[in-house]
Amino acid sequence: MDCPSCQAPTRVLESRPAEGGGVVRRRRSCPQCDHRFTTYERREAAGAYVRKRGGERAPFDRAKLRGALSRAAHKRPVSPADVETIVGRIEAAVRDAGGELATERIGELAVAELRALDPGAYLQFLGVFGDLADPSYVRSELARLQRPQSEKVALSERPARAGSVRVQRKDPQPTSKARTRRDTDG
Repeated sequence: MDCPSCQAPTRVLESRPAEGGGVVRRRRSCPQCDHRFTTYERREAAGAYVRKRGGERAPFDRAKLRGALSRAAHKRPVSPADVETIVGRIEAAVRDAGGELATERIGELAVAELRALDPGAYLQFLGVFGDLADPSYVRSELARLQRPQSEKVALSERPARAGSVRVQRKDPQPTSKARTRRDTDG
C-alpha cells in the first residue's frame, strides 16, 4: 500500500484481527516520510444484489441502506452503531437468501428492525417505505405501536434525560419580580 502523504511504498508494523475476526487491522508506516496510518481489510464476499420493483438487478449498497436508516433515525435516540447493526443483519439476510433479495423484502426487514428499536424512527422510515396514503394502513400501524393505558406515564412523571431542555424547578412559586408584575397587571 502506498503512503497517503508521499505515495511511497509502506511497510506493516502490526496486524491484528478486529470486529470479531471479520476484519484485519494493520498499522502501517512510511519509511520515507515517517507518516503512520491504519488500514482495515475486509473480505469481499460474493456480490449481493437487490431486485428492484421494475425487475432489474442492482448491487446491494450498504451505504444507501445506512443513509436511509440514518435519515429515519435522525434526532431519535438511535446510535450509529445500532444503524450499522441493522445494516449488517439485512446484508446477512441478502446473503442467506442466495445473494439476491427484492427491495420490498429489504424494506420489510428494515421496518421490522426499526419497529423493535425505536417507534419514532420506525414511523419516519415507514413514511417512505409504507403506503401512508391509505388511512386504514396508517391506523393499523399506529395501533401496533400503542401501549396499554396502564403502561403510559405522564411526561411530568418521566425522569429528564441528560441534555433535556425540560428543567426541574425546585420552587414552583414564581419569582418575586414575576409575582409583582402579575399583581400590578391585574
